[in-house]
Amino acid sequence: MRFMIIIRASKETEAGVMPSKKLMAEMVAFHAELAKAGVLLGCSGLKPSAQGWRVKYTGSDRTVVDGPFVETKEIIGGYTLIQVKSREEALEWTKRFPNPSVDGGKGEIEVRQLFEAEDFAGQLDFPK
Repeated sequence: MRFMIIIRASKETEAGVMPSKKLMAEMVAFHAELAKAGVLLGCSGLKPSAQGWRVKYTGSDRTVVDGPFVETKEIIGGYTLIQVKSREEALEWTKRFPNPSVDGGKGEIEVRQLFEAEDFAGQLDFPK
């Protein structure tokens, strides 16, 4: 089972404020634990949305909208991707995730399970 731990952007991260040395050390240590346990698939912080874009679809038409984007609560600031044996194991790992807030105040992560090929059994013909 794969899970994505999603870190929300904040006004600070959108302004390009880098995490403190303390937070970086906590994140490095946490990710090292995940790697040592063999459950880490990938992780990274994302640059501010001002350096990104969105593609909007209307039928077959596409429109590119350059960042920055206004609603930081809708912007992803980083992610960690893990593969574990159960939802419970994912929950245990995520409860240990360092507070992602730049200033150590209020922070929040979101955790979502990824679809696996077997979730689409009978709907799609995947190559073997």
